[in-house]
Amino acid sequence: MTEDARFEDGGEQPLRLRALDAEDLAVISGLVQDGVLPGGEMTWDRKARRFGMLVNRFRWEDAPKAQARARDYERVQAVIAIENVELVRVQGIDPSDKDTVLSVLAITFEPGEDGAGHVLVTLAGDGAIRVQVEALEVLLRDVTRPYRAPSGKAPAHE
Repeated sequence: MTEDARFEDGGEQPLRLRALDAEDLAVISGLVQDGVLPGGEMTWDRKARRFGMLVNRFRWEDAPKAQARARDYERVQAVIAIENVELVRVQGIDPSDKDTVLSVLAITFEPGEDGAGHVLVTLAGDGAIRVQVEALEVLLRDVTRPYRAPSGKAPAHE
């Protein structure tokens, strides 16, 4: 008999996830929601066909334990890599402004023909990054140890 994984099963291990379809991407989107990054922490490597972001993500998977134990909420630096990239377009942000802090709201997939489509990274304040891909492949990988969230609080939404 199998059962769904629980947050407790992850322990303190860094996350390493790959999304190959929209359902997988929804999981990654939930985990990076409210992640913040300076504009300078985005890059498009045309030769490797990869768009990457280094995000300070809120550890949503740890939040229930932190709340139950009245301990600090945590963030961790994570790389989001979008593979098979053909084109990147931005809206509502200035890519040359490396100091502006951006906040990730969601990552979604808009399918096209034959597995191609667009990965849409929606940012707070009407910003967006639209990444045209030949095939959907998004990677999320924690690259640092968790650290205390500077605010000490969980992000809240209206």
